[in-house]
Amino acid sequence: MKSSELRLSAEPAAPGREKDAVAHRRKDGATIYVEIGAHDIQFAERKARLVLSHDVTQRTLLEEQLRQAQKMEAIGQLAGGVAHDFNNLLTVILGYTQLLFDSLRGDDSSHALLEEVQKAGNRAASLTRQLLAFSRKQVLEPKVVDLNETVGHVETLLRRLIGEDVTLTTALSPRLSHVRVDQGQIEQVLMNLAINARDAMPRGGKLTIETANVELDAHYAESHPEVCPGPYVLLAMSDTGTGMDEQTKARIFEPFFTTKGAGQGTGLGLSVVHGVIRQSDGHIAVYSEKDRGTAFKIYLPPVRKEWISGMAHPAVLPAGAKGSETILLVEDEDSVRRFARLALEMSGYTVLEARHGAEAIRLAQRYDGPIHLLVSDVIMPEMGGGVLAEQLLEARPGIKVFFVSGYTDDAVVRHGILHADVAFLQKPFTPQSLTRRVREVLG
Repeated sequence: MKSSELRLSAEPAAPGREKDAVAHRRKDGATIYVEIGAHDIQFAERKARLVLSHDVTQRTLLEEQLRQAQKMEAIGQLAGGVAHDFNNLLTVILGYTQLLFDSLRGDDSSHALLEEVQKAGNRAASLTRQLLAFSRKQVLEPKVVDLNETVGHVETLLRRLIGEDVTLTTALSPRLSHVRVDQGQIEQVLMNLAINARDAMPRGGKLTIETANVELDAHYAESHPEVCPGPYVLLAMSDTGTGMDEQTKARIFEPFFTTKGAGQGTGLGLSVVHGVIRQSDGHIAVYSEKDRGTAFKIYLPPVRKEWISGMAHPAVLPAGAKGSETILLVEDEDSVRRFARLALEMSGYTVLEARHGAEAIRLAQRYDGPIHLLVSDVIMPEMGGGVLAEQLLEARPGIKVFFVSGYTDDAVVRHGILHADVAFLQKPFTPQSLTRRVREVLG
C-alpha cells in the first residue's frame, strides 16, 4: 500500500474489530482497515525502523458479518423459545374461549366480553408468528410460485396501503423463473416492505417493485458468506424516501429495533422479512442513501422445471365433523393436554392421554383395543414425537400420526416430521382447527 494513499490521521477501529486493525481513510473517501507492524532494522549502517501496513479490509468485514450473524442467531433462539412458550399459553386461552363461545346462547351478554379476550389472544398469536418468522422456526407451506403473479395478487392492496401520494410502479420480467416459497409469507414480506417505504416518504414519492432472473457471481458471494454463486430470482422494492445512514442500516433486521416513535410499530417488520427470506433459502440485501431512498433486493433460488406442476388441494371438511375413533394424545404441557382432550372428547372421540413418550408407549402396550391415531407434540423431554411415532408404528402398523407444536426447528426436520406425508398443526390451535385436522387425517 502506498503511503500517499492514506491521510496522516488514523481513526480508531470500529467496536468489535481486532485491536491491531486500524481504520484509515483514503484520498477517495473510502475507509480501509490495516494491520500495522514495526521492526527495528539496520539501513545504510544506521538504526532504522521498518513499518509495514497490511490491508485487512476484506477479512475485517467478513469477521464483522460473522459476528452479526452469530448475534442474530442468538436473538433468534431466544425469540423462538419465547414464541414456543407463548403458543402453549395461547392454545389454552383461545381454546377455552372458543369452547365458552360455543356454549353460550346467542343473546348472552358475555359474548362481548369473550370477543375482547379472543381479539387480544389473536393479536398475541400474530406477534408470536412474527417472532417465529424472525427466528426461522415457523412451519412454512412452500409451493411452486410465480412471483409476478404474487405481486399481481397484492398490488391493489399495496396501493391502498401506501396512499394516494405515493406512486406504485412495477417492472416485472416476462420470462421469470419460478421459486418455491410460502406464498402467504412472501405477500407479508411485500406488505412489510411497502409499509416501511410509505413511512419513509411522508411527503409522497415513488415505490417500485421489480422482478428479474439474475446471476450472483463468486465476487458477490465472497462478501456475502451466506450466498452460493449461481442463478437467482430477484424481487426488489425501492423507494425515493429519506433513506438510512450506515448505523441504522446495520441494525434494521434486529428484532424490536425501530426508528419510529413510541406506539408506531413493534420493530418486528423487517426482522420478519429477514427470517422469512432466510428460511426460504434466500438472501436479502439493502442499499440506502440519506435523502435519496432505499432498495431491498431479495434473491430466491429458482426451482427445477420438474417441480413446476399443479398441486391438488384436499377437500375441506366442515368444522363440526365428529368421529368415534380412539386417539392417543401425548403432550407434556398439562394445560394444553387437558384442553385438547376436552375438545376431542366433545367431538365424540375416545382419548387416551400421556404426558410424554415413555408413558405413551406403556399405555399403548396395556390398551387392548385399536388406537386409530397418535396426536403428539413434537419436542418433548426424553423422547420426542418422531421417535415415539416410529416405535408405535412398529407395534401398531395401522396407526396414523398427527403432530402439533409451538414451533419447528432443525430437530423436527431431522426426525423426518416435516414432509408431505405427515400431518402437522401449528399452535395455537382452536377446538375447530384441531378436530377438523384430526378428521382429515382419519379420513
